[in-house]
Amino acid sequence: MIKYFNKIYLIHKNFWTRIKFYNFLNSLLFFIIAIILKGYSDNYVDNSVSTPVGDIILDNIPTMNVDEIVIQATLIFMIFILVLGILKPKYLSFGLKTLGLFIIIRAFFVGLTHLGVNFHQVVMDANTIGYNIYNFLFSSKSDFFFSGHTGIPFLFALIFYKEKKLRYFLFSCSAFFGIIMLLGHLHYSIDVFAAPFMTYAIYKIAEKLFYKDLKLIHG
Repeated sequence: MIKYFNKIYLIHKNFWTRIKFYNFLNSLLFFIIAIILKGYSDNYVDNSVSTPVGDIILDNIPTMNVDEIVIQATLIFMIFILVLGILKPKYLSFGLKTLGLFIIIRAFFVGLTHLGVNFHQVVMDANTIGYNIYNFLFSSKSDFFFSGHTGIPFLFALIFYKEKKLRYFLFSCSAFFGIIMLLGHLHYSIDVFAAPFMTYAIYKIAEKLFYKDLKLIHG
């Protein structure tokens, strides 16, 4: 265990310089701004909800009680990404900025779509382990287009694309969350199926905007 922590220490010691640290702080600031904008978007859409609409897939599949899976799998995934950031600091600046860009663009699209909650959407059980944390982090229940649960794992799969095992695992997480969202009727099908396309476009924009941060990854 001590050797493992020493290895992590050496990775960070050999990576960080003053310039890289200031760049990380800029990335963190950009991410925080994205979270703030998301809050305004969520508040707006929660107060502008319209009526539910028909969905060719959701109308033909039963609602499954997936609230425990959604809550706990989401929190585990978030911890996993945090650990990745600690183990692989060269991805931090580009990852934070790209995720921030994802959140900002998604907040814009969420503000354009005022759909009501699906008639058969599963109700989250407040007694589920992790519910309070999940509810705090994802307070909006009307932010549909496009699915963040599907898109964010897909985004990280693109960020870690050169690491084969991580890439396949993260793509699998994206598919898993997409299926779970549909089974619980937590998203409309267009939200889930559009997410990979929207995410890929966001990633390509990030490559152009944050190319200096990308160089830290690829050298």
